[in-house]
Amino acid sequence: MRPLYFVLLFLFLSNNSFGSSRIDYSKKWEVKRFINHIHKKFGHKKKYLKLIFKKIRKDTKVTAKLCTVPIPKKRAKEGSWEKYTRIHTGKNHINLGISFMKKHSKYLKQAYKEYGVPPEYITAIIGIESYYGDNCGRYYVFDRLSHLAFGKHRRKKFYKAQLEEFLRMCFKEKIDPRRVKGSSSGAIGLAQFMPSNYPIFGVDLNKDGRVRLNTPADAIGSIANYFQKNGWKKDEPVAVKTNFKGDRFYGLNTGFKYKYRQSSLAHIKPIGYFKYDREVMLIKLTKASSDELWFGTHNFYVITRYNHSAYYAMAVHQLAQKIKWRSINKKKNKIPNHF
Repeated sequence: MRPLYFVLLFLFLSNNSFGSSRIDYSKKWEVKRFINHIHKKFGHKKKYLKLIFKKIRKDTKVTAKLCTVPIPKKRAKEGSWEKYTRIHTGKNHINLGISFMKKHSKYLKQAYKEYGVPPEYITAIIGIESYYGDNCGRYYVFDRLSHLAFGKHRRKKFYKAQLEEFLRMCFKEKIDPRRVKGSSSGAIGLAQFMPSNYPIFGVDLNKDGRVRLNTPADAIGSIANYFQKNGWKKDEPVAVKTNFKGDRFYGLNTGFKYKYRQSSLAHIKPIGYFKYDREVMLIKLTKASSDELWFGTHNFYVITRYNHSAYYAMAVHQLAQKIKWRSINKKKNKIPNHF
């Protein structure tokens, strides 16, 4: 009798443990109203919706081991830009970017032809966002968005809309919403799109009848489409490093919110070729012992629409240029300091 007793005890504890790791959201009045809304709007069955909301994971982190991005060791003294670029544009990002661009050259060329966005910039976005697909997220998106949409959160309305779009995407693409993994905020795929971006920018680049943001082809097409719809100008420059007097730059507002006529910046000169006659932004990169100052163009501003940070856009630009330069110059020579 003792073996049977221990078996039953183990099953009882296991079931309790499993039950304690889940939360029944289907009884919340907000969720009931949300289920009715989804049912009326998209025709999805209430029974299924109640079922998936019945077992929301308490801990939304993925238990399986995922790739972690190797970060170069910290230097003795770093400014904010040196720290940022060390994390996002290191040697591994460059080498893996070259391999990614070569492996998916067919779709990158197709995206450039259709949307005008160069392969190296799409590659850099994927490298920074998901480490070329090896780190697309550590959370179960449905559970994570449910917590954010129906918990005590100041951005509940935003996340409720993201949850709606996520379910809409899953039902359309015939994906089990409980299996999709992404970021802590619900971003998914190689491009780390929020669910609300899927119906607007999602592209079936490989023409298989589905938009799957976890596949390189569709991620490439979707990023290119995102850039084009935000105003990307084909074959125009993105940024150029400049010369200015002194080690630190003061006196003028910097960042992508401020634009200047180049004629009014006679004391600031671009380093190298820069064919661009429109207004520019002044992008300051703060280093440990000095500042770098760059001219940012309209295309630089477009990159900030993907992530509203001048450092992010500059990291994308510099990583893209390093990948391109190394791809052309196959010998691993020193990368020029103008990017």
